[in-house]
Amino acid sequence: MTLLLQVATGEASSFPWAFTAVYVVGFIAAVTIGSIAWYNSKRPPGWEDKQRPDVVPEVNAEDPKV
Repeated sequence: MTLLLQVATGEASSFPWAFTAVYVVGFIAAVTIGSIAWYNSKRPPGWEDKQRPDVVPEVNAEDPKV
């Protein structure tokens, strides 16, 4: 019961903002990396003639830099 009163009055509010920020930044990174990978993959049917956005870098899989 005291826990509910503390939450209701705003006492001892220690929400883990750092963990939330890590999740948000991780989600944004995953979406960005996934979008780049999708644009560099083979196009699905109907998308073969579409142009690549200028933001997405060109990745050439046949030219390894080893």
